[in-house]
Amino acid sequence: MGENFVVETNNLNLWYDDNHALIDINMKIKRNNVTALIGPSGCGKSTLIRCFNRMNDVIDGCKVKGEVIFNGKNIYGSSADPVGIRKKIGMVFQKPNPFPKSIFENIAYGPKVAGVREKKKLNEIVEKSIKDAALWDEVKDRLSESAMGLSGGQQQRLCIARALAIEPEVILMDEPCSALDPIATGKIEDLINELEKKYTVIIVTHNMQQAARVSDFTGFMYLGKLIEFGETQQIFESPNEELTERYITGRFG
Repeated sequence: MGENFVVETNNLNLWYDDNHALIDINMKIKRNNVTALIGPSGCGKSTLIRCFNRMNDVIDGCKVKGEVIFNGKNIYGSSADPVGIRKKIGMVFQKPNPFPKSIFENIAYGPKVAGVREKKKLNEIVEKSIKDAALWDEVKDRLSESAMGLSGGQQQRLCIARALAIEPEVILMDEPCSALDPIATGKIEDLINELEKKYTVIIVTHNMQQAARVSDFTGFMYLGKLIEFGETQQIFESPNEELTERYITGRFG
């Protein structure tokens, strides 16, 4: 696998009991880029990104075949360590889900679990993570206050900071703006463009304008299949597949 691909899927298939939810997915995710997955509800977008950090493992009746290669190793191989994988591939969910703890403790939680005990080191990690999530100026005087007191948009950036605190390489975002207003959404989009300088971001979005604005590469999914994958500009301006064009132009269904 080329140096600049961080995640690669080879004939990835997934079933929930009898439901064949992902069908022969082959894609390569480029390092330090934003990749968006678009497509109608229920087409497998969220299922696919949950394969990248083995979040589907917790679902009963879930069966995976094929490979997900991360940094040259198959994360579904017999020697793979799901906990270690989730440290390197962080996740931000659709609805902000801060812990009912202080802002500081939300960010320090992951590093503490990983064994960081020294107060000075924890302070450094918390400050850096919140700064990287473009939230520092808004919360620096409130670190001991409950994270539940933040606005929805601030909570989502806090959850991004929490994901950054364990120093991942890849950040998965499952419709991170769907519960947010346009102003908060704009802040998250600006943040995504900053994050790709240091991280690889994979985002699931229903919002095609958002995919066009923030991503370098876009994959269009339909009924469990990856119909088309390529540079975002090409996908939106001259898609190769008629199905992609119909979806993007709204002549779908």
